[in-house]
Amino acid sequence: MNIPFNKPYMTGKELWYIAQAHHNGWLAGDGGFTKKCNAWLELRTGARRALLTHSCTAALEMAAILADLQPGDEVIMPSYTFVSTANAFVLRGAVPVFVDIRPDTLNIDETLIEAAITDRTRAIVPVHYAGVGCEMDAIMDIAARHKLLVIEDAAQGIMSSYKGRPLGSIGHLAALSFHETKNIISGEGGALLVNDPELAERAEIIREKGTNRSQFFRGQVDKYTWVDIGSSYLPSELIAAFLWAQMEEADAITQCRLYIWQAYHDAFVDLEQRGKVVRPRVPTHCEHNAHMYQLLLPSLEKRTAFIAALKTEGIGSVFHYVPLHTAPAGRHLGRAVGELRHTLDISDRLVRLPLWLGLEKYQIEVIRQVIAATEW
Repeated sequence: MNIPFNKPYMTGKELWYIAQAHHNGWLAGDGGFTKKCNAWLELRTGARRALLTHSCTAALEMAAILADLQPGDEVIMPSYTFVSTANAFVLRGAVPVFVDIRPDTLNIDETLIEAAITDRTRAIVPVHYAGVGCEMDAIMDIAARHKLLVIEDAAQGIMSSYKGRPLGSIGHLAALSFHETKNIISGEGGALLVNDPELAERAEIIREKGTNRSQFFRGQVDKYTWVDIGSSYLPSELIAAFLWAQMEEADAITQCRLYIWQAYHDAFVDLEQRGKVVRPRVPTHCEHNAHMYQLLLPSLEKRTAFIAALKTEGIGSVFHYVPLHTAPAGRHLGRAVGELRHTLDISDRLVRLPLWLGLEKYQIEVIRQVIAATEW
């Protein structure tokens, strides 16, 4: 038995589209496939502007530049997230301010945000964990009252929604990921979604190394030059060609993942009733994308034994984030508000199970049986 934790999926058109990109004679950024991907994102999310990037990290770094952060400014975010969420803002000299997560959705606890605001706070960065939306109405209300930017870290959120609105379309800015572990993939890749029209033009300039090159190609200026800070955030046209094949099948991919997610969810009802695990919670006003299936075990010791037992049977399972506020860089560069007890507790007990297209129902049943029959 060998059931890996992740197995990248191909629709069948990726290599053909890559060959087309080569045939078209344009392998650098912003070719025809990149334009198709940007247009698809704008149509599906309603974003004012979608800009493909070479990673979600790059999109977050662009958002940090657009936020005009100054050294010592503060950005509120959960500690239970990937390092890029914090790094993007630290690179601008800002201080990540970590608050606790909710024990149900594992998203930032919106009731704790206001207490973390100081006169140096400039932005809030909600992270949509597992593709389940944060409580964006409350977050946007807080941001409006305190005149703060909201930058959605929607790395895991493509094809998910909050109260009918696509994740990434609610804040002023948002970052998406197309890393090979995500639902729609290009190996590495990401996108910046710009919902505030006042930020759209500058976002385009920052992405093009601080030049007005895009305006030049549209005939809006007679030559292009250096006008702002920026960097090279464009992905290769080969990456965009691969991604376009995935976007064409995004609905089918999502439905398949939801089927696998539900099969897991049904399989572990008994274990939850017996108090051995806690299954994921998805609020009724959130539509998720089945990005991951996670279980909460009773303790760190139980989780360690659980992962080891599955590994013995050839089944890949992993824990997730180490809280950023406990990391050496997090202690040095950021600060935590409160004890973050849910963050610390859940990071010790959470385990992720295999979830990838091609995972068969009989394999899920094998995983269920191994978990039920193993001492952990």
